[in-house]
Amino acid sequence: MQAIVAVDESWGIGYNNNLLFSIPEDIRYFTDFTRHKVVVMGRRTLNSLPGSKPLKDRINIVMSNDKSFKTDSATVCFSVERLFYEIKDYNPNDVIVIGGQTVYEQLIDYCSAAHVTKVKKTGKADRFFPNIDLLENWKVKSVSEEKEYNNIKYAFYVYCNENTKQPDLTTEVS
Repeated sequence: MQAIVAVDESWGIGYNNNLLFSIPEDIRYFTDFTRHKVVVMGRRTLNSLPGSKPLKDRINIVMSNDKSFKTDSATVCFSVERLFYEIKDYNPNDVIVIGGQTVYEQLIDYCSAAHVTKVKKTGKADRFFPNIDLLENWKVKSVSEEKEYNNIKYAFYVYCNENTKQPDLTTEVS
C-alpha cells in the first residue's frame, strides 16, 4: 500500500473539506499515479470529489464509521480489517491511500511509500497528514527540483517506510 498527499509546511491537507491548494501539476501527478489502481478514501473525501462521485478509471474503496453509509459506485468498508480483506488480491503497490486525515492515520504504518507534494507555504488547515519527517522509519527516497505555480513553491517527495506493518489478510471480516 502507498499514500499520496499534498501538504503545506505544517503538514496540513485541507480546510472545510477542501484542498488547501490547487496546483495543476500536482493534480496531474495524482491523476497519473492513481489511474487504473485501487484508491482508498474516507467518506468525507468521497463527498469532496466533484459530484461526490468516485474517481473514474480506478477501483474506489470508501472507509466509513457510519454503518448506514451506502453507495453503489464504490466498495464500502467499515473497518480496517475489512479493508485488508478487500484488497488482499491486489498488488500492494497498486493500492493507494488518498485521504483524509483519519484514513491516513489508520493506514500510514501499512504504507511502504508516501508520495508527498510539499507546498512551501502554510495554509489554513483543519485536517493534517502525519508528519513522517518526525517518524524514525520514514526516509526520503527522492525529491524533485523546486517548482512554482502562482507564486506557490512546491516539490515532489517520495518517502519509503523502512518498517512497513503487514496486515493480516487471512481472516474474512464481515
